[in-house]
Amino acid sequence: MPTTSAFTGGDHMQPWSLTVDRLITHAARWHGDRELVSREADGRIVRSSWAASERRARRFSAALLAAGIRPGDRIGTLAMNGARHVEAWFGMMGVGIVCHTINPRLFEDQLAYIVEHGGDRWLLADPMFAPLAEQLRARCPSIERVIYLCDAGGLPPGAAPGSDFDGLLAAHEPDAAWGGFDEHAPAALCYTSGTTGHPKGVLYSHRSQLLHTMICAQADAIALSARDTVLAIVPMFHANAWGLPFMAAAAGAKFVLPGIKLDGRSVYELLETEAVTFSGAVPTVWQVLLDYLTVNRLRLSTLKRVAIGGSACPEALIRGFRDGHGVQVLHAWGMTELSPIGTVAGRAPPEVAARGPDAELALNLKQGRVPFGVDMKITDDEDRRLPHDGRTPGHLRVQGPAISARYFREDREALDAEGYFDTGDIGTVDEHGYLQITDRAKDLIKSGGEWISSVEIENIAAGHPKALMAAVVAIPHPRWRERPLLVVQLKDGASATRDEFLGFLEGKIAKFWMPDDVVFIEKMPLGATGKLDKKVLRTRYPGSAAS
Repeated sequence: MPTTSAFTGGDHMQPWSLTVDRLITHAARWHGDRELVSREADGRIVRSSWAASERRARRFSAALLAAGIRPGDRIGTLAMNGARHVEAWFGMMGVGIVCHTINPRLFEDQLAYIVEHGGDRWLLADPMFAPLAEQLRARCPSIERVIYLCDAGGLPPGAAPGSDFDGLLAAHEPDAAWGGFDEHAPAALCYTSGTTGHPKGVLYSHRSQLLHTMICAQADAIALSARDTVLAIVPMFHANAWGLPFMAAAAGAKFVLPGIKLDGRSVYELLETEAVTFSGAVPTVWQVLLDYLTVNRLRLSTLKRVAIGGSACPEALIRGFRDGHGVQVLHAWGMTELSPIGTVAGRAPPEVAARGPDAELALNLKQGRVPFGVDMKITDDEDRRLPHDGRTPGHLRVQGPAISARYFREDREALDAEGYFDTGDIGTVDEHGYLQITDRAKDLIKSGGEWISSVEIENIAAGHPKALMAAVVAIPHPRWRERPLLVVQLKDGASATRDEFLGFLEGKIAKFWMPDDVVFIEKMPLGATGKLDKKVLRTRYPGSAAS
């Protein structure tokens, strides 16, 4: 009889490093014909495939190595969502070069700081960002070259000959060897918004990116498959575009990239013409889409699920998708330091689902449960754990293999004694394990010694039929220290009064939470990813404390 050797210890598994190149290699080999669809700046739709994009990404890898760019070097990108940007991502990461996605909507001084702090050697830019790219090259000595993500005919005026991405790729063969380095090597760099002091860099490893992709692949998280068509609306310069490029490659899904046009009509056209089944964006994008559908009496025919994150999702938005279009909302929470997804509210647990749609909706308004690979706790000011009763708020702290331990170029770990990262959010966890963010620690309003949640008031106010967006900020008060101010952007053509909105809130919030005033604003200030920018609101109104 055959015999088996006794176990002698050690790892008996194959050495198979978790590096990002394996994602697009898998997509090209096993889902090579699945399309990558990209809308150009001029509105043209360009079609490619995972197999074709993988070859182009290898050509870019070869170009970088031939130019003396080496593993660990940083390359910055100033670009929206397009196929060339995806190819650049994988081309850099495939040979261990760090992809540094940069938010082009930041102030120039912030951008210059980020580029210099990151030490970017090259800058890749969409032609529309040419003036900004050239300004940064003039200010930042580290930048050796600017490459524009276009063909030769699309180069902006004054650009150096041969600085087009397509021309660079054509000069090299798709023969670059990918992988072969430590999975703990850096893969990507993304900077936080810098609400207090300078922006901070979060340096993702190849291992963390692969694990984040697999964490999000779980059925109770994003759960993409080869049958899906994914529209990536969340910008690729924002926290890995929530991981959608990696998830789509891993699943072999059709991948649609919308470019710069994110108005209701443009988004609807892509959803319908490309038969999109899944998409992800911040609430403001989806509210604009729903308003467009309502005004034009249109319905969504293929979309099944949307991930909504970046800020809390109002009940009216979830109902609008569910009741009006049969679309499930996956309410998600995360942050740059988490790669970025931390929790997802998708399918309710069976004991809640058995109670019907209203019970499920109540849970879906929360930010969701952690998938395997993320752990969390809530603590008081003395770092003591608090109960998961759904009522007791505390500081939210998280732990996992795709969560940052320290910021780029900083030696000090940003972790507590148990190895958890302090998110800066305040929240509760209920008996089902569902997280509800009650506020950012810096956005809580302390009135007469009692905390008021700006997020909760915003969510209710946003449900007013005339409201397009709502925000709450603190204004100083001589007796109570701080009081809430409600700021509202009305829907087009609507008019309303202060008392109308205060009456809408009455009975839905505690009396001492009632805003002292309501201000109507023509256009709500939005950050680069479509989230409300409260920093602007705090400085816009007399006496409102800026942070």
